[in-house]
Amino acid sequence: MNDESPGAALLLAQPLTTPAFAPYGTVIEAPAGDGRPINGGNARRFDLLGDLQLDAEGGRPMLALFRAQARHFPHEVTEMERHALGSQAFVPLGERRFVIVVARAGDAPVSHGDLAAFVTDGHQGVVLAPGTWHHALLAVDAGDFVVIERAAGTVDCDVCALRTPARVATA
Repeated sequence: MNDESPGAALLLAQPLTTPAFAPYGTVIEAPAGDGRPINGGNARRFDLLGDLQLDAEGGRPMLALFRAQARHFPHEVTEMERHALGSQAFVPLGERRFVIVVARAGDAPVSHGDLAAFVTDGHQGVVLAPGTWHHALLAVDAGDFVVIERAAGTVDCDVCALRTPARVATA
C-alpha cells in the first residue's frame, strides 16, 4: 500500500486455531467425529454453537450475505469496531480465506500491541464474542460470506481509532 502510516508496526496473521482464538470467540469448522444421522440417514448433523447471544435488549438474529472484494496485504489497520450487545459470525461460502484482526473485549485498543491477527484456511469461520474488538472483514479471497449478527432498532457498533496503526500481513 502506498498510503501506509509511517511507523505502522507489522502484525503477522497466524493460522486460526481454536485455542489461540478462544479469548475472542469461537472457531467454526467441521468437527471431528460422526455427528448424528438425520434425514433418514442421508445426512449427518453437527451442532456447533447453541447460543449466538443475539437477543440482548430486544435484539433478534439477522442472516446477511457480505460479498467481499479481496484485500491487498499488508493491509493497514487504523480502526477497530465492536458489537457490545451481540455476537457476530462470519462463515465463507465455498473456499474463501480471510484475516480476522481482533482485540479483547473491554477498553478500546489503542495500538498494534493490543491486536492479534489470524488467517483462516478457507473452510473456517468465526463467531466473535459480544464486545470483542475487530476489524471489518478482510477477505484474502474475494467472494461471499454469510454473516449472522444481532439486529435491533438501534445500531450496536462502537468504533475506535488506533493511536498506533498496524500493517497486517499474511504468511
